Amino acid sequence: MPDNTGYADIAAHYRQLIQAGSLKPGEAMPSMRKVCDQFGVAQTTANRAFRMLKMEGLTLPKPGVGTIVAGPISNNISARLRLHESTGRALDAGETSRILEVGTVGADELVAPRLDVAPGTPVHVRRRLVSRNGVPVHVSNSYYPSYVIAVTPELTETTSTGGSRELAAERLGAAQDHVLEEVTSRLATEPEKSALGLTTDDVVVTQVVRTVSLTDGRVVEVAVKVSGGATILRWSTTLGRDQTGS
Repeated sequence: MPDNTGYADIAAHYRQLIQAGSLKPGEAMPSMRKVCDQFGVAQTTANRAFRMLKMEGLTLPKPGVGTIVAGPISNNISARLRLHESTGRALDAGETSRILEVGTVGADELVAPRLDVAPGTPVHVRRRLVSRNGVPVHVSNSYYPSYVIAVTPELTETTSTGGSRELAAERLGAAQDHVLEEVTSRLATEPEKSALGLTTDDVVVTQVVRTVSLTDGRVVEVAVKVSGGATILRWSTTLGRDQTGS
């Protein structure tokens, strides 16, 4: 590569290796030191390249390992974003959202790397139950970093804003740009079973971890949504640059 290699060039190099299968799902990415030595760049440039790959859904953080190659992804259009843009609502007809709990927690190993903070860092959480025509459909925990709460104090209240992520993006002055959704199956916890009205002892649920980034690279929300049923999927969506989130 040329001497003026930038983060986009480095990201393009590894993107090509991943898409060609030279770097396989689950395989560890090169260390940051190795990337810096190979391309002759500063660590900030290498970090930015790896962040781009993560936001594209091509890599994932793995505690104790570093960064690994993610599994195959497919594109998905964010229907809720389009709905909010056209109607001002983030919920479909017949859907209601009830805030169950708000507060501050230490970011766990699932949330921390997606918010780019150290495990245990205080983050704000909003736990809500979404119902459709009166029937519970999913429980969602939304996690927000301190800079989101600073401009959107409404998120500390136990009332629904009708579009928390959209409101935060507008206040931060940057459009929503990218959403990465990771879908897996697991057993429901007792609080989840209670909220969703599930009575079987061992209930398999679908967990969706959604990370939403703005055009300036900041993460505006990490949401963990749990609903009945079992699916294993993963997709990444780039949101339109002209979207304002208002």
